[in-house]
Amino acid sequence: MSDEIRNDAAVDTGAAAAAAADPLADLAAAAPSLSCGEPEPEAAQAQAAAVQVQAPPQQEPEEAVLTPEELKMVDAFVKQIDITNTQAVMTYGVGTQKKMADFSEKTLESVKTKDLGEVGGMITSLVTELKNFDVEEEEKGLFGFFKKGTNKMQEMKTKYSRVETNVETISKELEKHQIQLMKDIDLLDRMYELNLNYYKELSMYILAGKKKLKEAREKELVELQQKAQRSGLPEDAQAASDFADKCDRFEKKLHDLQLTRTVAMQTGPQIRMIQSSDSVMAEKIQSTIVNTIPLWKSQMVIAIGVEHANKAARAQREVTEMTNQLLKKNADALKTATIETAKESERGIVDIETLKHTNEMLISTMDEVLTIQSEGKQKRIEAEAELAGIESQLREKLLQASRS
Repeated sequence: MSDEIRNDAAVDTGAAAAAAADPLADLAAAAPSLSCGEPEPEAAQAQAAAVQVQAPPQQEPEEAVLTPEELKMVDAFVKQIDITNTQAVMTYGVGTQKKMADFSEKTLESVKTKDLGEVGGMITSLVTELKNFDVEEEEKGLFGFFKKGTNKMQEMKTKYSRVETNVETISKELEKHQIQLMKDIDLLDRMYELNLNYYKELSMYILAGKKKLKEAREKELVELQQKAQRSGLPEDAQAASDFADKCDRFEKKLHDLQLTRTVAMQTGPQIRMIQSSDSVMAEKIQSTIVNTIPLWKSQMVIAIGVEHANKAARAQREVTEMTNQLLKKNADALKTATIETAKESERGIVDIETLKHTNEMLISTMDEVLTIQSEGKQKRIEAEAELAGIESQLREKLLQASRS
């Protein structure tokens, strides 16, 4: 038994060295196997103890998951289990438990290194870049259109180039993540197979341990108890008690293996959940690369083409509107000019009102002249009378002066 324990220890050491080179190298196993060395006998004994605690006559649950060849291995391994060997009991199934512990650690590392949030963030950034590309309306009016139309198209192409560059960068990063996710999915498949192998191996240890424990309690322990009763010797009673204690310890060991097997049972769905998340994200990335980005590019080409058509349509519309406005303005101007010309052509050289006003002014002037002449004549007559009186007075004064 000690030689077997040393052999198991050597196997564990070699497995640890292989694990350093390949994360799953030390975990790889072609098929479930049993060993009566330190690690493995414990698992088998623990299995046997659990069997005795449960209903012995019925088929053990472990038998349902094992093949006929594996069941034969279990039956052969039962004969190698020695419950009385304390060291063998302590190391029973330890090898498989250690591989399960290493396996759980690697599974945890796999989960910790999955940064699906980063991939989701990149897809969100991609959507944001696509949303940032839009076509805004330019300034209205014919002259504003021709002034800014070329700038708008150039601006649109520049924005498209900038967004396309960012999209290409994100797309390349997504492709890298997709490749890594596909590798992880393959790795998780291998991990799932390893976990299933460990589960079956633990089941074989537990089943072998249950059978051995049942056999020990129903045969060896009964024989020791009967011997102690017959002999009445204290050493025989102590031997029966010691053997019963060893059976109890082996049963506890089997319980530990059952707990480890439960962990293996829970690990399987966990691996599939991680694998499912990786698959969903890989499919999402694939859809983005294959569908979203090419669709966006084709839509951008269509958008630029539509913008060209809209530009031509707006130019034609502005030209038509300007032509209509010019026609309306010219028609209005022609109407006004024609009417004014007709009015002027029908108008005389001198207006009647002007003649009437001129005549009235002439008559008024003549009346005023006659009045002035009449008044002047009257004033001259009066002045002549006054001058005659003055002259008469002057002559009289002169005569008077001469006489004196």
